[in-house]
Amino acid sequence: MRLIIKTLLLAGLFSSIAGIANANTRLLVNCFWPPQHYVCQSVLPTWLAEVEEATEGRVRGIIPPKSVAAPPEQLNSVEKGIADVAPQFNGLIQGRVTGPLVAMNPFIATTDAPAMSEALWETRNKFFPDEFDSVHLLSMWVITPAELYSQTDEPLNSMDDLVSRKIWALPGALAATMKKIGAGVVSGPAVQANEIISRGVVDAHIGLSPTAVRDFRVIPYTKSMTRFKDAIYSTSFSLIINKDKWMEISEQDRAAITELSGVKFARMAAQHWMEADQTALEEFKEAEIEIIDADPAFEAALREASSFVAENWIAKANEAGIDGQGAYDYYVKRVQELSK
Repeated sequence: MRLIIKTLLLAGLFSSIAGIANANTRLLVNCFWPPQHYVCQSVLPTWLAEVEEATEGRVRGIIPPKSVAAPPEQLNSVEKGIADVAPQFNGLIQGRVTGPLVAMNPFIATTDAPAMSEALWETRNKFFPDEFDSVHLLSMWVITPAELYSQTDEPLNSMDDLVSRKIWALPGALAATMKKIGAGVVSGPAVQANEIISRGVVDAHIGLSPTAVRDFRVIPYTKSMTRFKDAIYSTSFSLIINKDKWMEISEQDRAAITELSGVKFARMAAQHWMEADQTALEEFKEAEIEIIDADPAFEAALREASSFVAENWIAKANEAGIDGQGAYDYYVKRVQELSK
């Protein structure tokens, strides 16, 4: 009898210890942007502070001072548990996911990043909720639109101008479009843009918002910006968490974190880009970067040249089991309805 009682007591003790361990989770939240970037300094810390408060300290997080993986490897790093949570630029995982790229089709963006982010989350919930199967998806968001920039004294305002240049382009839709029209293209992640642009390898660049031009320190190499009536392109990101780490958290705390993620995180993150764009444009004035409006004929020609991107995305989405046309039309409609 004593042995049985002792065994039961030990079992209870081990159960209590396990419960305590499961009730306290520390998340390693990676940030691949430079340490001074507002995603590392404000967006992720704000979310973590809210998570800690909502879970009464049971779930906390730390952001390492330096990224634990290169920008294209955020998803892999979370899958392997190198990081518990990380933002991932969706353009670098287009071989893995299709749905989130709907927001990256040409000429459907607006300057209202929170509206685009809410529209993307709604579209995800309606058309492709289960595409991230190796990790748990916490949120998605869309940033302020990319623009076209010249590094010479001659602004870019025609298709002939583009063809005559060697241009750095963000991977995906923009790089594919620039190649199709015959421009010389150097492509790579945004965080590597400075390395190419500052060395004079190219004489134009496309794919960075004004904020990114400032944050990646390419203002000194930029002479003018061509602004389109309908934004040429925007970028979407996903916030993901390791599946095992997610299940380590209690159901109650998972519910609290879910409430703080999704559209709430999406709009909060996107708002930072809108505010940062305003200050970046002020710095453009100080740097005497000329801002011109695209000639309507140029915009129409570039829109036509890039139409294959949306067609390809719709076809690929259909192959992935997504109603491609339905998702595309729904996203465009909601962006217009939500944008201010």
